[in-house]
Order: sequence, then structure tokens, then C-alpha cells
Amino acid sequence: MDPTQTEIVVVGAGPGGYAAAFYAADLGKKIVLVEQDKRLGGVCLNRGCIPSKALLHATHVFAAAKESEHRGIAFGAPQIDLAKLRAWKESVLAKLSGGVAQLAKLRGVEVWNGRGHFEDSHTLRVETEQGQKLIHFEQAIIAVGSKSAMPKAFDLGNPRVMTSREALEVEEIPANLLVVGGGYIGMELGTVYASLGSKVVVVEALDSILLGADSDLVRPVMAYAQKAFKEVRLKTKVAKMETKGKQIKVIVEADGQQKEELYDRVLVAVGRVPNCDDLGLQNTQVTRDDKGFIKANEKQQTSEPTIYAIGDCAGGVLLAHKATREARIAVEVITGESRGGDKFVIPAVVFTDPEVAWCGLTETEAKQQGIEVKIAKFPWAASGRALSFDRTDGLTKLIIDPDTERILGVGIVGHGAGELIAEGVVAVEMGATAKDLALCVHPHPTLSETLMEAAEVFYGHATHTFVKKQAQKQAAS
Repeated sequence: MDPTQTEIVVVGAGPGGYAAAFYAADLGKKIVLVEQDKRLGGVCLNRGCIPSKALLHATHVFAAAKESEHRGIAFGAPQIDLAKLRAWKESVLAKLSGGVAQLAKLRGVEVWNGRGHFEDSHTLRVETEQGQKLIHFEQAIIAVGSKSAMPKAFDLGNPRVMTSREALEVEEIPANLLVVGGGYIGMELGTVYASLGSKVVVVEALDSILLGADSDLVRPVMAYAQKAFKEVRLKTKVAKMETKGKQIKVIVEADGQQKEELYDRVLVAVGRVPNCDDLGLQNTQVTRDDKGFIKANEKQQTSEPTIYAIGDCAGGVLLAHKATREARIAVEVITGESRGGDKFVIPAVVFTDPEVAWCGLTETEAKQQGIEVKIAKFPWAASGRALSFDRTDGLTKLIIDPDTERILGVGIVGHGAGELIAEGVVAVEMGATAKDLALCVHPHPTLSETLMEAAEVFYGHATHTFVKKQAQKQAAS
């Protein structure tokens, strides 16, 4: 068969892949985008970020209704129609995926549905419903993403043992749900099912949930979880699982003691692994690390000069917006728009209740790396906006260089933290000082004011909270 000729082939149409294809097309390149799923958008759009946030929004309505009673507004018990909930969630995904497909068409990006397999450093074989086709490319960008890890000990072949993919289908509301893993996926989906009425038990092997976030930001999330969930158990492992009738028998281990428990369903959320197998990478010079991730440098180049790798399959933090940024880097290096290699700030957001978000240097990282920093915190109990909707459990903190007064990191916990962290990203990226942030007029009453007031806390004169003054170096005005 005669191969199709293209300048760039992109393998995988998630937030990294379609961003790369669209940007390259905008720069005048001939593109073929290969995706094995019928719908574009990848895990994030179809089985991850978007459906989980849709379900979190839907179930937050329950909590909002219940919390309104003390304001004099009472509702009856919520009626849950799972079929309608699933249909609404699917409509969101269909609209977004259809939008991506339409954008590909408008840009002249050729989309092939099928599984890609590298024959060599310039040829991709694609297995489609119409048969096998070949693409001859000048450069390739691998953006095949990742999938939920399922340890062999937990893989019973029983649909009652779920990964996030199955949990997001919401086939039923289990009476008792075990969540294995207290990371962001486990805590977010645990929140969804607890809101729907499941008795949720979370077990985490480490001594804290949400590894990576500072302890003071995690504290309000833990407080909520301890009320909303049946239990959150730290330093606890699952030793074994097996099917027992219509339930799952689980052996949990803590403090050297084992205990047998029964659950209607189990959600395994213990991390993700790259989708790098069966890609034909052995036919190229592309190399992988000991966890299976493709090795790529700061320009997203692999060991094979014609092949680039971006997003989850290239390791690092497994976040959609990181993949999107790496897409631009790869395309700009290929097209000569830039040399690449510039460092960039990647914000993290956990959509628990309350939300947690951070960017730049964390307080924990500063301690681990021996970096001297000053911490300025503004409690949301002093925020009129937070008080107006009864969410004073938040906190905004700045991590500041004591010599230059530059903002090195920002952390926020509270309602809508994910919508607020972008200002922190701008501050860190632009090398802003605490004085810069303190002098920017923020609208009142808003939660965004808490960033300005946290900066004012650093100088000892925040309007809405009292800070004991310290002798500090003042930034040059």
C-alpha cells in the first residue's frame, strides 16, 4: 500500500495531542491526527477531568441544599435519577468532543480513527476499521496519555472492583464503597459517591491524603471528608481482595493488624501508568524509563530525532494543562518558532470540597530543599465574601523570598480555589513581588481579595486581619 505523506503525525487526540495538531495546523503544517477512540478529547474529556467535574458539580447541589436550612431555605429530600444524571453527563462530553472534531475540520487537520504502531522512525501503521493504512511522516508527536493503574492483586476480573473509568459511569450507588488511595482521584470520586449516599471508606498507605499539597491546605479537606465519609484511614494498606457473592472481601492492614471487611464496590485509585505498550517503539530509538514513561528532554525530543513525546506518556506531573503546554513546546521546536527549554509553572487543582490549588514552590518543598522562605497567610474567616456564602474554611498563602520579596509559590484551599490559582501562576511566572500583589486593586467583596490581603499580611498591614508587626525589609517602590 502507498503511504499517506504528511509533515507531522500526532498519535493521540487528548488535550496534548489535539492542541499539538491544531497549533501546528495554525502554523501552516500538514497534519494527520490519529486516535483509537471514536471520540476525540482523550481520557481528560471523556473519562477523567470533565466527567468528574460534571458529577462533582451535580452532587454539590445536594450539599448546598442541605446547608441552606439554617438560612431559612429548606428543600425536600433529593430524588436521584441515575439514568438522567448519566445522560446529562454524556451530553456534556458529546458537545465538547464534537466541538474538538469541528475545530479539527475547520483547521484542515486530517483525523484517522485507529491504533497507531511505529514501523520505523518515519512510518506509522494505523489499524482502522477499513484495514491497515500507512503514514509517512517527517516528525511525529506521541501523546497517547495514561490509564489507571490496577495492581495484579486487585485485578479480580470483577466489575465491582473499579478504576476511575468505571466509577464515572455511575452504574449504581453502592451502599458501601471502599476507595483505595487518598490522592486527588480517590478523594474527588469519594466525594461524588458520598454525596450520592454511599458510605465511603478511604484507605491511604501514607500518613496524609493529597500528597504534594501543604498540610495546612489539606486540613480543611480532611475535616470535610471526616464528616462526609464514613472513615478516612491513614497508614492503612489493602493486603488482599477476593470476590464473595455480590460483594468484595477486603483484607486491610494497619499497625501490623489485619482485618476482614465486605464492600459492595471498590474503587482502586493508586496512580496511573503510561499507554506506551504496543506502539512499536522498539522499531525506533525511543527509550523509556523504569516506569514505562517515554524519555523526553526539555524540548520534548525523544532519543529518536524525528519523534517527540508530550503529556502523561512523557512522565512528570500527569495533568492536562501540562500536556497542552508541552504540545506548544514540541510544535515550536519542530517549526523553529522557538528553541524550547523554557521552564514554566504548572498549577495543580484538586476539586474536592473544599477545593485545593497550588503553584510554584510549596512550603513543604522549601523545607525539603533547605530554601529559606517567608510565609504569609490570609484566613477566609476574615473574608466578607466567604462569610456571605458560609465557606470560611478557606486559606490563601504566599511563599515569599525573604531577600527579594518575590512570590515563589501560592497555595489556596477553599470554595473556587481552582478559579483563583491562575493569578498565583501569573505572579510566579512574571517574577512579581509581594508589594506588586499588595498594590494591585482587587474588587470587593471577592475571594480574589484574599491574594492581595495575604500580600499585605507579609508587610503587617492587612486591613481585615490583625498581624503582629515585624521588622522587615521594605521593597523598593
